[in-house]
Amino acid sequence: MSAAPLRVLGIESSCDETGVALVELPEGVAGAAAPRLLAHALHSQIDMHQAYGGVVPELASRDHIRRVVPLLRETLAGAGLGLEAVDVVAHTRGPGLAGALLVGTGAACALAMALDRPVLGVHHLEGHLLSPFLSVDPPEFPFVALLVSGGHTQLMRVDGVGRYALLGETIDDAAGEAFDKSAKMLGLGYPGGPALARLAEQGHPQAYRLPRPLLRGDLLDFSFAGLKTAVWTQLAKIDAGEDTAGDGHAQERADLAASTQAAIVEVLVAKSLLALKQTGLKRLVVAGGVGANRQLRADLDAQCRRRGVRVHYPELHLCTDNGAMIALAAAMRLQSGQAEARRQYDFDVRPRWDLASV
Repeated sequence: MSAAPLRVLGIESSCDETGVALVELPEGVAGAAAPRLLAHALHSQIDMHQAYGGVVPELASRDHIRRVVPLLRETLAGAGLGLEAVDVVAHTRGPGLAGALLVGTGAACALAMALDRPVLGVHHLEGHLLSPFLSVDPPEFPFVALLVSGGHTQLMRVDGVGRYALLGETIDDAAGEAFDKSAKMLGLGYPGGPALARLAEQGHPQAYRLPRPLLRGDLLDFSFAGLKTAVWTQLAKIDAGEDTAGDGHAQERADLAASTQAAIVEVLVAKSLLALKQTGLKRLVVAGGVGANRQLRADLDAQCRRRGVRVHYPELHLCTDNGAMIALAAAMRLQSGQAEARRQYDFDVRPRWDLASV
């Protein structure tokens, strides 16, 4: 007789997205069945923060307060279930903005206490790392993971749930920051990464030879601060030049955007391939917001195909921060015995939290 299904509600509020989701383990904690997403709802604060050119933490926290209950109702309605169907409440404990984390954590603990259900705090990056397990092509352990989410760029060896070894990480700016800061210099606004990628489609990626920091050698660490400086220097030269076309140097700016994206993607691809070579693994997982970049996916797919390496991504709608990845990470931790949900409702958050220590 199979075990009863286990349903985990996940709440994400680490930065500028509020997400709620319900994930089910069909055979409960003791089973081996893959988790499945029953429903999820997401609200992005992009429109609110655009006027400021970036995330305003206090505004983000207040907006999470307004959104979490309506999103909870939307998720339960989408799953066709009531609150009584929730077995565990999971939340993002960190890393992230302290005030934003407190909103989601407080809501999760209050809900769990009201329902007399156990609660479990989840590492935000572990959610991203495991999110491809909800895709149509889920990975298998072990694999190398490229985590490119906001201020984080890391390569991890992943041997199982909770079994993570850091291979390399950024020593200054992350890839996402390089995208966003370069976009801001180009006057593209917020969020910068997707805007720069769109402009890059109109440019020539070899127009400007920008630096690829730490590309040579056997190091798996990243550095993008020098690239940001080079973009600023080249943009100053463009703006100082004669505008013969009378279009505000539109083509030169598109070329610079394309060259910037090419530099970031080349480094990410090269470091990922080096990590695969050093570990001897033949499976790569790419997760986080930058993982949605089409050029990165195309180049990784091509290079890994030549080497007989399988590449796995989360579905595009799950690349951004979302509640599904938090519910999934909690479910997989419970299923693997790496965590125990408890009926303890006093809470704290961890704005800084090393994934390798989880």
